Amino acid sequence: MTDRLAVLRASVEHLRRVIDDVEAFDPDVAAYPTEWTVADTMSHIGSGATIMKQNLENAVAGREGDPGFNQSVWDEWNAKSPTDQVNDALVADEKLLLSLESLSESEKSAFHFSMGPFDLDFDGFIGLRLNEQAVHTWDVEVAVNPSATLSDEVAGAIIDNLQLIIRFAGKARGEVTEMSVRTTNPARDFMLVFEGDAISLGDSAHSGDVDLELPAEAFVRLVYGRLDADNAPAGINQLHLEDLRKAFPGF
Repeated sequence: MTDRLAVLRASVEHLRRVIDDVEAFDPDVAAYPTEWTVADTMSHIGSGATIMKQNLENAVAGREGDPGFNQSVWDEWNAKSPTDQVNDALVADEKLLLSLESLSESEKSAFHFSMGPFDLDFDGFIGLRLNEQAVHTWDVEVAVNPSATLSDEVAGAIIDNLQLIIRFAGKARGEVTEMSVRTTNPARDFMLVFEGDAISLGDSAHSGDVDLELPAEAFVRLVYGRLDADNAPAGINQLHLEDLRKAFPGF
């Protein structure tokens, strides 16, 4: 099993490098999607970290959360200047990571967190944060590096847990069809099943040619609505890509 906490640490450090390595970073430049600025995206990363840190503390203490807490956090972050949204997000991101790393083995074993359709143990909770943090880090990085990709480590930590995300991210169009998918780095074989208004993803060994072959990081970005002609790897069938982008518009 991938050490998601180690991958999350690497992603947190990567985001800081992305911000620190760009001289006079413009927080108002468009991120991905373009209706969001870098500051907007960083505010989402920071507010999400603040909320998840509180959720972590509540779960460990066995107490119910304040129903108004999330809105108060969003209001606070929305009121920040763009520069503060960027800088404060780095701080909040690190604070959440340190809180996760500080838990004892017994606290990790006993950890349980429920939110909507999610019923998570400690590893699942980390995975929830990693998915959000890493994808939005890419949203920021691609603003200054159009060739940016998710790392193989991030892709490896996310790729085997896409089934639940696809259930909520996918927008089926009523037809019944299947598409074979093969990823590299790491190598995986999947079957995408479109049936009625639902999309599902299952493991499925393939022999010979497949409908779609691409790096795992690109498949993750596809599911999150972040793969288009400008940032897709070479060799992908453009008709398949166009259809899949409609099925996974992003969220």
